[in-house]
Amino acid sequence: MQIAIVGTGYVGLVSGAGFAELGHDVTCVDLDAARIQGLCRGEVPFYEPQLAALVQKNLRAGRLQFTTSAADAVGGAQIACIAVGTPARTDGTADLTAVHATARAIGRALTGFTVVVTKSTVPVGTAEALAPLVAAHTTHPFALASNPEFLKEGDAVHDFLEPARVLVGADDPRAIAALRELYRGVMLTGDRMQVMSLRSAELAKYAANAMLATRISFMNEMARLCDAVGADIDAVRAGLGADPRIGSQGLFAGPGFGGSCLPKDLRALHALGESTGVELGVVAATLRANEAQKRLLGERIAAHFGGALAGKRIGLWGLAFKPETDDIRDAPALALIAQLRAAGAVITAYDPAAMPSARALLGDAVALAPDAYAAAEGADALVLVTEWRELRRPDYARLRATMRTPALFDGRNVWSPDDARAAGCSYAGVGRGGQAAHTG
Repeated sequence: MQIAIVGTGYVGLVSGAGFAELGHDVTCVDLDAARIQGLCRGEVPFYEPQLAALVQKNLRAGRLQFTTSAADAVGGAQIACIAVGTPARTDGTADLTAVHATARAIGRALTGFTVVVTKSTVPVGTAEALAPLVAAHTTHPFALASNPEFLKEGDAVHDFLEPARVLVGADDPRAIAALRELYRGVMLTGDRMQVMSLRSAELAKYAANAMLATRISFMNEMARLCDAVGADIDAVRAGLGADPRIGSQGLFAGPGFGGSCLPKDLRALHALGESTGVELGVVAATLRANEAQKRLLGERIAAHFGGALAGKRIGLWGLAFKPETDDIRDAPALALIAQLRAAGAVITAYDPAAMPSARALLGDAVALAPDAYAAAEGADALVLVTEWRELRRPDYARLRATMRTPALFDGRNVWSPDDARAAGCSYAGVGRGGQAAHTG
């Protein structure tokens, strides 16, 4: 099949490379000429494991192309995907400016029957609303479909090629048949495609992200309670996860969730509830709990130093919102940095992938170290925010020797309290028995 994908951000590029890997002829479109030139050379503009290799492989095979011309990409295509950004407005609603512009551009470029698919995360009713925008610019027949993505940053290639499910919102049999053919290559071991209405597919995307975020915020609140009553969140998590009605995934306490999806999508879902007169109390509580959790590490560090952080040197490990990505959008590290700097602390940070993104956003407000131990050198405290593999088993003796005061704050509960204290460091985790940081 010939596929056009408008947008070469995270969703568009992973989808484009993935569809090409499944044997389709894919052309990805973007208005950013410099980005397209780089992609034509096989240069991926963000960090995602395995993606660069997939792009380069399919470029060489001739199944993947990049252009700035929607007409070149969409003309002759059986499927045209909208994969542009839907940033949040100040009121939490999704800004659909790029989605609407893309629908019009697709309409102008159609040369025959085409299925127009929204892969961007969009409010309920968006796909239906695009019909007149496309129709105003073409006399060719078309059908609309919703095909929301469920790609985890850091594992997106695997998620695309081995999806747990593929949601298709459509009421036109031609659209459903085309999307079945599009995904045939990932259905060889079983039909995981779920066909539903357009509105159900759009809402399912928001609902899935809201459920994931709710689990995270619930466990973070339980971790706070563990600290208050002297329980261990790891033991509580094991007890919860063993219940098959609950399951063990997404039950880890930490510094709060971030990234480009969960915060934005929860705010959009909450705004949808308000606009329809439906009170989404759980969604609102999840957002409030997350904002509170992002302040937890800063509060713990301040308490350790009696509230006097002015001039204190803080080493920070991890800037990305999660491992295996360079994405710092809504990252807990950013909230912590702002909190510590407001209290007068001086911060030196390290991240294996996200430091260019941090430099572009923060400028010289935070010093960036060439390696993890350089970030800890001379520090009064070291805090782990993102649990990259290389940061999970530190040399505690080396930290004890290089830091001014070896106070360790483990925001992901991956360090060993016993090993840290045996080396002469103080340790504080999240929900690990209500223990304040102290020297063992």
